[in-house]
Amino acid sequence: MQMGTISMRTISVGDETIQYQLEQKRVKNLNLRIRSDGSVYVSASPEREVSQIDDFVSAKSSYILKSLKHFEELAQYRRQEKKYVSGETFLILGRGVRLKVNEGLKEAVWTDGVYLFLTVKSSDDYERKRHIISRFLDRECKNTFSEIVAETYPLFQKYGVNMPTLRVRDMETRWGSCLAKKGIITLNKRLLEAPRNCIEYVVLHEFCHFIHPNHSKQFYGFMTMLMPDWKDRKTALDKCAIYWL
Repeated sequence: MQMGTISMRTISVGDETIQYQLEQKRVKNLNLRIRSDGSVYVSASPEREVSQIDDFVSAKSSYILKSLKHFEELAQYRRQEKKYVSGETFLILGRGVRLKVNEGLKEAVWTDGVYLFLTVKSSDDYERKRHIISRFLDRECKNTFSEIVAETYPLFQKYGVNMPTLRVRDMETRWGSCLAKKGIITLNKRLLEAPRNCIEYVVLHEFCHFIHPNHSKQFYGFMTMLMPDWKDRKTALDKCAIYWL
């Protein structure tokens, strides 16, 4: 397939300037796409006058500028690589706890709900700090998720559901998943960052798949019967998704 001609265009709208990438190729309509990295892309037929394309972008300027502002705001929440130094914040069950690093012969890590205390032999040992905190967070995931699964299970036991196997791992695009036939529920490690009631919602959601393996009307009706406020919990959880960027 022959590649289109690509160029960069700039237009002024009031006090604002919009730069966009124009690809001229065999397409029927003018197409606009705003990428999450803040770039603006337009595709158009080579037969279109460039001035007409500029006018099209200008007409969409309000939408474009609003979208660019939205992505700029989200950029503040993009996950930064942890340095494991005092003052960094870690999210645990919806609350930010600040890291305090101390040096000592006996390594330890614990939290009082306000601070995350870490004692290591050398505060300059990045890999050791990362390892200790990662193991701590993994234990918190396993303990918290196992507790919520155990609390949720009695609701489903009377329907003949066996206690599922719980797996915890990193997941790219899901909070959780259910393999109903194998009796496995998998939860995303990053759920630990969400409030507990949001984790309860995800666990219940996955449990419901043992009864209704799809997202049918019956599935949502069943979930509403068991957790009437699940939509509110889902809304709160969706807000956490900004940290996935």
